[in-house]
Amino acid sequence: MPGLLIHNATVLTMDEARPRAEAVAVRDGRVRLVGAVEQARAAAGPGAVEVDAGGRTVLPGFIDPHNHLLSTAESLAAVDARYPRVGSAAELVAALAAEAARTPAGQWIRAFSMDDAKYPGGRPTRRDLDAATTEHPVIVYHVSGHQAVVNSAALAWSGIGEDVPDPAGGSFVRDEGGRLTGMVTDAAMELLLPLAVDIGCHGPNFHTDLPTEHLLGWLADAARPYLSAGVTTVCDPQVSARELRVYRAARAAGTLPLRTFGMPLSHQLDDLTRAGLASPFGDEWLRLTGMKFYSDGTLLGGTAKFTVPYGEHGQFAGSLYHHPDQLVDLVTRAAREGWQVAIHTQGDAAMEHTLAAIASAAKVSGPDPRPRVEHCGYPTVEQAKRFTEYGVIPINQPNFLYDSGGDFLRRLGDRAHRLQPMREEIDLGLRPALSSDAFVSSLRPMDTIANAVGRRTREGDGIGVDQAITLHEALRAHTLDAAHALGVQDRLGALKPGYLADIVVLDRDIEGLTPDGLRSVDAWLTVLDGGIAHRA
Repeated sequence: MPGLLIHNATVLTMDEARPRAEAVAVRDGRVRLVGAVEQARAAAGPGAVEVDAGGRTVLPGFIDPHNHLLSTAESLAAVDARYPRVGSAAELVAALAAEAARTPAGQWIRAFSMDDAKYPGGRPTRRDLDAATTEHPVIVYHVSGHQAVVNSAALAWSGIGEDVPDPAGGSFVRDEGGRLTGMVTDAAMELLLPLAVDIGCHGPNFHTDLPTEHLLGWLADAARPYLSAGVTTVCDPQVSARELRVYRAARAAGTLPLRTFGMPLSHQLDDLTRAGLASPFGDEWLRLTGMKFYSDGTLLGGTAKFTVPYGEHGQFAGSLYHHPDQLVDLVTRAAREGWQVAIHTQGDAAMEHTLAAIASAAKVSGPDPRPRVEHCGYPTVEQAKRFTEYGVIPINQPNFLYDSGGDFLRRLGDRAHRLQPMREEIDLGLRPALSSDAFVSSLRPMDTIANAVGRRTREGDGIGVDQAITLHEALRAHTLDAAHALGVQDRLGALKPGYLADIVVLDRDIEGLTPDGLRSVDAWLTVLDGGIAHRA
């Protein structure tokens, strides 16, 4: 592969020793020099491909440390129920009916990212979905990924009747008469689908049993949307045997679209311990990192665990996946085996249980454990200060503040302004990372960065504007600090000699843009492993 020179650019390196440059030289898959044009040209070597960036911004390739890559690939091939594309139960029924018209009878129909909190008539029921089709089992995933609504055919296919009991960590939602509405939450999703794995009460189960060739095809097709957004590395925060098999097959076939890190879900702890496997494990393309745990449910779906229930009428008491003592035991055993731990946590009550688990894990961890708190929705001021005792890494997704901020303001009141307090976390000396949580929200890093800088809802209202961060802090949080969360800040996340050559050239100079302007930015050129992987 010939060398590569990118010049006539504003290069933001994320290297404190040299934060800016005008050119980058790449050779043999590594950054060779960052500096002046003629020096970089010599470092790129004879015959190097030269790219005149025309004054555009150049950055390390974006790293998304919480991105369900395979499930996002699935969602891109399914019915898109995302708001505002689908803004009511009637529009959802119409989209499902259209899909049913081109789908053989008896075959499952899946839709992703329903945001029923925005529907004028409220949450759809199985009867609404029955109006779309009675000949296909239908599942519509909630935007949070923690809930779904199904039609009567899906309940029948799954053998679920009106007398079904609620499983631990989940529920079948019923109407005033005690009849199933078709809405299921958290661990109850385990009972609905043809599933590839049984994860018990360790999280929402969206690990559906689908043909491997379909999954591999959808994964390969995901290269374009990811690379055109400038994403070069992701960490899938919920890897089961299904995901790992598909990622390994794609790696062997040369069709893995990005550098892919994975966090095994906690239901596998005992099996992995017996096998003697812990993180980090793998290579520069496919690698296991921390282990994923769930403390509470979802803020979007009403199952986050707060000290004071939330909702317009205080109706959301929240739920826990494990008894607090069980969470402490699980997390501590994983840390003892050498795993970095990552705990999904939204409400302040759940955060207390998470901190107890992290404190216990710290006693048996190595010298640099880097515990992660996924989403890190609502830490109190006191809890955020305690993060500094353990080096907690908050993994934030400010897209939620834009997508669902209006719902948060309505349901949480003043508490909504403290969601994802990144300004405070940075000022405390922490290193929060930015991520998307795709398929739950947009996979585009510039959307995430715009929302971290702007702290505005879709409707234009401020939501915790005092917790906004600067553009350069946001860029660092989606590159070098994201690499730090994955334990690879010595080779990814910055443009430094010797680092892996993953680079994004954005389609304009982004310094000085408003948040709305940032949101419209795409990748003009994406370099992965030293080669041009996307060109606009």
